Amino acid sequence: MSQHAPAFARRVLGAFAAAVIATAATAAISQTLNVYNWNDYIDPAVIERFQRETGIAVRYDVFESLETLEAKLLAGRSGYDIVVPTNEPTFSRLIRAGALQPLDRAKIPNWGNLDRTLMQRLDRSDEGNRHGVIYLWGTIGLGLNPARIREVAPDAPLDSWDLLFKPEHASRIARCGITMMDSAIDVIPTVLHYLGLDPNSTAEADLRKVEQTLMAIRPHIRTFSTGGAIEQLATGQSCLAFAYSGDAIQAADRAQEAGQGVEVKYVAPREGAQLWFDVLAIPKDAPNAEAAHRFIDFLLQPEVIAAVTNHVAYPNAVPASKPMIEPDILADRNVYPAEQDFARFFTIGAVPQAAERARSRMWARFKAGR
Repeated sequence: MSQHAPAFARRVLGAFAAAVIATAATAAISQTLNVYNWNDYIDPAVIERFQRETGIAVRYDVFESLETLEAKLLAGRSGYDIVVPTNEPTFSRLIRAGALQPLDRAKIPNWGNLDRTLMQRLDRSDEGNRHGVIYLWGTIGLGLNPARIREVAPDAPLDSWDLLFKPEHASRIARCGITMMDSAIDVIPTVLHYLGLDPNSTAEADLRKVEQTLMAIRPHIRTFSTGGAIEQLATGQSCLAFAYSGDAIQAADRAQEAGQGVEVKYVAPREGAQLWFDVLAIPKDAPNAEAAHRFIDFLLQPEVIAAVTNHVAYPNAVPASKPMIEPDILADRNVYPAEQDFARFFTIGAVPQAAERARSRMWARFKAGR
């Protein structure tokens, strides 16, 4: 407006503009973003910053297994705007079921920050990368307390799946506690791979071999837990855990901070480890898809996702974040594998529903020990 306009007109228009701004601010504050993520999987300061910068309140719920997430999404009307499924089998299966909506890249300017090579790997689960972006990624291996294991099983190989899957080792390590990840989706493909079989196999004979392997060590497993493995390793309740890489590394940090003499290390076993990607996705019926896009774009800022990696010890898919990541995390090949390490890693795909049911039944028998 011209500076020479009447003062009254300036006051009226100024008051109108203030009212519009106030109304917009109130509307923004009244918005809520509903997030459903893995436990211990974000820096709380990042959530606080998002709320402060956008005025959007965040309701943050957590889950501990892909089965829980998938059941809630497939039932519909979950009420969530952001979910974080693992690429296989959950993310790809949710896409096929029509439970996720395509992302609007025009609303995610920071999409260009993503690592193209990693996103190409995700393309196998989501052709064209239409439904999600990589949040964090890692491997599945063993969290262990080397000193405690050496005490009870001095000749056990610390860099091999034999440490857990061979009864002669597991029976001795049981004295200081073994925690098994409570997720058939993650455990069964790893056992298949360990046995020299296709991790995506649906053959009954192969599943029987997996069951035989697991049942042989069942008497030696103290607890079944996924997120709880962090605390059990950090406090010394368990000296061996089938765990996500970042969970074991978080446990190592907590153990060091506690200063109780507990040492925890993560190992991606020499026989190979499953490579996975956790994906930011928006449910088909998300109440606030607009805020969900803003949250994804917010997380893809290098300094924001670096803060997440520094807090949870999982690598992200934004290369420009690396200068802001703590040097000890960046230098740890168990967090950021070297290029040659990828040759030992494998990825999995979804299996048919009938095979999935057979796996679930087997897993129930395994947990029950009969």
